[in-house]
Amino acid sequence: MDYLYDGTFEGLLTCIYYHYKKEKAAGIYNISSYQQSLLNSCETVETDEEKAKIVSEAINKKISREAYVNVYYCYLSDYENKENIILNFLMFGFKYGRNTMNFYTHEKVLPINEIFLKVSREVHRFLGILRFSDVSGILFARFSPDNDILILMVDHFSDRYKYEKFIIYDEKRSKAAIYSDNSFEIKENINIENLEYSQDEMVIQKLWKQYFSDLAIKERINSNLQFQLVPTRYRKNMAEFK
Repeated sequence: MDYLYDGTFEGLLTCIYYHYKKEKAAGIYNISSYQQSLLNSCETVETDEEKAKIVSEAINKKISREAYVNVYYCYLSDYENKENIILNFLMFGFKYGRNTMNFYTHEKVLPINEIFLKVSREVHRFLGILRFSDVSGILFARFSPDNDILILMVDHFSDRYKYEKFIIYDEKRSKAAIYSDNSFEIKENINIENLEYSQDEMVIQKLWKQYFSDLAIKERINSNLQFQLVPTRYRKNMAEFK
């Protein structure tokens, strides 16, 4: 049986619940990209937050908090088969319990650990290169991450800029996190273009570009290292590279 879900983390965990409580899953797939197979029947699973909570608590208690975090980061990744990597990992994890993460190189554990590291590295990189601009008194940042890390970014900056109002816009997925008054919400299917920056912001960007240029020692420029630290695909939203 193939279980189809709505793309949410809770929907994915609901499918895991049905795998154990109803019928074993041959696979779990996002309904928006699923292609019917002649070999397996399929069922669309309605997201149930209570069932999802049961699974999340089971992961934390029977395996570990580390396992839960790795599962969540894998879910946020751009891997096409991530749902089944998670399914295979949890089947293994519920069998071996607290010892699961010690099997680091096992074929059921290694993929999710590797994905966790890749997503973590991208989060760490964007925490250093994300650029906020002043737009009518609101801080605005635009980025295009490889993985769906918007929730992790807003979680960090809501603590760092807790007294500000800001928007972080993922233009690749057309969604934005809007923060104000110690809370945030994520808006889907939106398009943010043609923003008008304040005059002060334009001056700051100009000064920053000049500082970035003047700080460099031309004889010691290492282009290869620059591209490793800040790949070309990230530079379009950074003032100093425009």
